[in-house]
Amino acid sequence: MDTACPAADGVIEPGYVAFSGGLITAVGEGEPPAGLCEDGMVDGRGGILMPGFIDGHTHLGIIEDSLNFEGNDCNDTDDPISPQLRAIDGVNPFDRCFEDARRAGVTCVAVSPGSADPIGGQICVLKTAGRCVDRMAVKATAAVKFALGENPKSEHHAREQAPETRMATAALIREALMKAKKYGEAMARAHETTDDPDSEPPDEPEYDIKNESLTAAVGGKIPVHFHAHRTDDIFTALRISKEFGLDPVLIHCTEGHLIAKELAEEGVKAFVGPNICDRAKPELRSLSFDNPRILSEAGVKVALTTDHTVTPIQYLSLCAALAVKSGMDYFEALRAITVNPAEILGIADRVGSIRTGMDADLVLFDGDPLNLMTNVTGIWINGADVSAG
Repeated sequence: MDTACPAADGVIEPGYVAFSGGLITAVGEGEPPAGLCEDGMVDGRGGILMPGFIDGHTHLGIIEDSLNFEGNDCNDTDDPISPQLRAIDGVNPFDRCFEDARRAGVTCVAVSPGSADPIGGQICVLKTAGRCVDRMAVKATAAVKFALGENPKSEHHAREQAPETRMATAALIREALMKAKKYGEAMARAHETTDDPDSEPPDEPEYDIKNESLTAAVGGKIPVHFHAHRTDDIFTALRISKEFGLDPVLIHCTEGHLIAKELAEEGVKAFVGPNICDRAKPELRSLSFDNPRILSEAGVKVALTTDHTVTPIQYLSLCAALAVKSGMDYFEALRAITVNPAEILGIADRVGSIRTGMDADLVLFDGDPLNLMTNVTGIWINGADVSAG
């Protein structure tokens, strides 16, 4: 391929990329070596080849297009603490919005339970092509979804049950984490080895699916994604994370620009958005496309999200373009929909950049990827041409 190719080490112009067996096998400047790309060669001359875009916070396939209750598997609100629920069990890969994603160059998404519960379940990461979610999965469990602020308050107030305040939301999360911590410690003691042949290890604790689902989060073995818009909710997320050794990722971070310096000092990672929406509730009063710029300039690792279905998945690149219009560095905006979400999700060894050994998730554009008038002219996921749909 003779393209301008944003890669892991910068822009290659002109350049070529070769792939085989679903993986990138060669990346270089100028014309490809003789014979390298003879079979199935695509001439992208004049175009721009990008790593497939990644949206790290969506409800794609778990809230299906054009369906109401029957197609909505996002929140199960009978129990406010539900870490055992797995988004992968609720995704319909035949939801037509997967095709919308592909056609817009989005090749990988994180699919999350909703934010009605303080702990809503397990987030999965999927490629956007396939017929079976198990084969589409990059990570079946990539993180656990927590939620603070208005959503859990509003949902459970309507049911006349806790949590009805921010205090109760935080308390329920702490209680669940402490139970999981003690469960994990008891399980570890039951499997300790000893040099004393007469010593009998304690019995394993009785199996508890909620505690099993949270033990990896306590101590930071898998991340916790905190739905948090307001500054006070953001600081509560960080406070709880420090208490239990969590690896926090902020979802939305709408008022992050008000505390950007503090977040940078904390080493925070954030999926920022959706920004193409109205200020539908008090938490969103500070919604602004200045937010990703200010956070990024402060040193916060920023990825952009549509929060599909709030903003349709096909407008991820438009979110990046509007961030640039508000002053965000152009290449940082591109990183915010490629390598940054890959790093935050722990999948940067597979996707998010163009280098040898990576998954061949590639998108060819006939112009600037952030220009509204640019067209996608080629799409490959795991090396398979999915341009036709």
